Amino acid sequence: MDAAFLELARDIASGLAFAVGCIFILIGSFGLVRLPDVWSRIHAAGIVDTIGAELILVGMMFQTGFTQTTLKLALISLFLFVTSPTATHAVANASFVAGIRPVRLRRNETANVLGESVAEEQKP
Repeated sequence: MDAAFLELARDIASGLAFAVGCIFILIGSFGLVRLPDVWSRIHAAGIVDTIGAELILVGMMFQTGFTQTTLKLALISLFLFVTSPTATHAVANASFVAGIRPVRLRRNETANVLGESVAEEQKP
């Protein structure tokens, strides 16, 4: 295999990773705009955008080859892989504590968790 073929394969692989990553981020952005409540939006932002950003970083790693920059991109990818779900969980927990419930919740299944039933029993 010659160097031109390897460079072409690397360009195709990185272009594919960029394209798929951008599609995932675009889908997540539409989810943030179109979905009805905080819980659905958290799902769109937390999962889809993490995958999209990871794929874009993988595309950058393909472009840089085996250099020190690839190691830095891998560390950024690891940091993003850990912190993005953690931030999503923190936002979901804050929404839950604030009393925000899903739009189509049929009955309050979370009353005992927040102590709402205890507060209602203590009322005179």
